[in-house]
Amino acid sequence: MIYSALADRIRKNQPVALLTVIDGPNTGATFLVAPDQDKIETLGSLGDNELDRVASRDALGELEAGRTSVRNYGPSGQVTPEDLQDTPIVRVFVESFSPPPQMIIFGAVDFTAALARVAKVLGYYVVVCDAREVFATKRRFPMADEVLVTWPTPVLTDRGPNLGARDAVCILTHDPKFDVPAIQGSLATSVGYIGVMGSRKTHAKRLERLAEVGISKPQDLARLMSPIGLDIGSRTPEETAISICAEIIGKRVGRIVPSLSNSDGPIHK
Repeated sequence: MIYSALADRIRKNQPVALLTVIDGPNTGATFLVAPDQDKIETLGSLGDNELDRVASRDALGELEAGRTSVRNYGPSGQVTPEDLQDTPIVRVFVESFSPPPQMIIFGAVDFTAALARVAKVLGYYVVVCDAREVFATKRRFPMADEVLVTWPTPVLTDRGPNLGARDAVCILTHDPKFDVPAIQGSLATSVGYIGVMGSRKTHAKRLERLAEVGISKPQDLARLMSPIGLDIGSRTPEETAISICAEIIGKRVGRIVPSLSNSDGPIHK
């Protein structure tokens, strides 16, 4: 039953974690943890209800990070079992099956193809979106997993609840009709990276338009990486794509990197 449910979620590219007791009481016991938007589905047991509760919480964190690990507990879910005298330690192998991180690219422009190629090398599931049917074609972006002819709002309404810290939204348009709703929708999600292309002058005008639609909180604006990418002097689409992906990696792992959004002066020298 557990392995059938595990296989089904893997086939559907849905996140799931399989927990197995590898040492201690109930060795061999298995427990399936599957997040499903606002609820958590579980199957099986590690042998104790409280241990199941604590371990499922930890498994969700490992899934979010796309990480597999071994965690130690007390028999009833104590998280510091080494502090408990004469208490056996339960070692649990948490095997994460996380879908690839998503990168949603808004704007079917010249830079999009280069960014999609680099993102695929890094293992992203790439979605290209543009409302202009003549530009948003699979022929122009064969490296993308999906090419959508639509506006940002329906895309982010549909996929936003599933975006997390490992995912990225890159807005490469310069059209207010497109980038303002794309930013609005992205800020309503928990996506880990929101990058917006444009010069400092363009971004200043964009901030004015965002204020007009009610987006002015410092904590929201701080999430916008614009100008997009690291300050490495990139000029070509390929170099820009590398600077964007490097910024995404640095932000995800918490490194302080020389982002264009945190510097002054011209982008190109």
